[in-house]
Amino acid sequence: MKFSIYKTVLVISAALVINGCTKQEIDPLMDARADVPVSITNAAEFRPDPTVTCSLKDSIIQIVLSIPAQSGKTITEITKIATTTSYTKIQGSGSAGFYVATAIPVNGTSYTYKTTLKDYFAFNAPTAATGANPPAKANAELGNRFYFLIKLSDGTQIVTMPVRVLVLA
Repeated sequence: MKFSIYKTVLVISAALVINGCTKQEIDPLMDARADVPVSITNAAEFRPDPTVTCSLKDSIIQIVLSIPAQSGKTITEITKIATTTSYTKIQGSGSAGFYVATAIPVNGTSYTYKTTLKDYFAFNAPTAATGANPPAKANAELGNRFYFLIKLSDGTQIVTMPVRVLVLA
């Protein structure tokens, strides 16, 4: 009789514990996506990130950011732009060391950001000792990716996917 009561209490306790568990809203293996997606509409390739191209001749880097018009929202500003190898900088709360740290006002569903290879390397100097961020050469990607922090009309802030730059001849 004691064994049967012990088993019953154990089964009821296990059922209560399992029933009391709730599903977590964020799963570390989940691919979290923003409600309003930001597209890089001039991406020539996906490696796996959107990749834009520029040539060594004109050296203009152009990145077109766009959100769906049917979202009912607009891009109000590009808050920060970072050039780095990871999301850490753009997701941090710091205010120094950004490629562009002053907000760029925007009022629409699309924005074209332009810079040059000269400006990129003025900010991201190649490091010969470590080989980090090597100088631009034909058919090679720049060492750092562009990350944008975008503010929408409803106050939502979105960090874009990293944007790669492939330098062509």
